[in-house]
Amino acid sequence: MDKTIRIIDANLNRGREGLRVVEDIVRFILDDAKLASQIKNARHNITDLVQQLHINDIDLLNARDSQGDVGIELDCNSEDIRRDVLHIATANFVRVQESMRVLEEFSKLYDSSVSPKFKSLRFKLYELEKEILPKLV
Repeated sequence: MDKTIRIIDANLNRGREGLRVVEDIVRFILDDAKLASQIKNARHNITDLVQQLHINDIDLLNARDSQGDVGIELDCNSEDIRRDVLHIATANFVRVQESMRVLEEFSKLYDSSVSPKFKSLRFKLYELEKEILPKLV
């Protein structure tokens, strides 16, 4: 098994999960349908881009080793503390942007034409962050 698929799977999940948190904040706290739709589209875009790498869902699942993950016990104190909704949104935007960077790099191993699409999505997320976070202050 190609262990790079495990990295892609972890970052695919990390990115979608982080965007789901942001989407729920925008949808239920800000009540902003337009921004919620943009976040939802970004979340689905991540899945679409990974599919362009021609890695099937079964390979992603087979690469996953949640119980054997040596990083599962690594803890960062800041992950246990959330002061408010702004802090939650910020943490999740950062999580998603980092995962897009990892996907941008590792997609080059499978189809280098997909890498710039992850980069473009990452920069789109920077703009959405800039638009959303001030509304949570």
